[in-house]
Amino acid sequence: MTAKRTHDSVRRALRLMKALRGHALRGLSNAELAKALGESPVNVTRYVDTLVEEGWATRLEDGRITPGIAFLQFAMATTEELDRAGARLTEMRARISTNHH
Repeated sequence: MTAKRTHDSVRRALRLMKALRGHALRGLSNAELAKALGESPVNVTRYVDTLVEEGWATRLEDGRITPGIAFLQFAMATTEELDRAGARLTEMRARISTNHH
């Protein structure tokens, strides 16, 4: 039973992070998150507290919640990895078309 509750908690926290997507500058209020997730504001506060502790969410001075530095670093690292992969594919295509006779 504990494992199920743990999985549900992780699922809810991940859904919260998805709800924050596109709100890095202004964030969302606790009430907006609660409504978007169909959760009680108390539960949202619990999830946010955990995410803030881990750096995945940040509370702004006005109380609004945004993605945290850990999340943004993850996103940037993924973007950089995809950029490197794209550059490598472009390089390979150029070699193929140059050697294609």
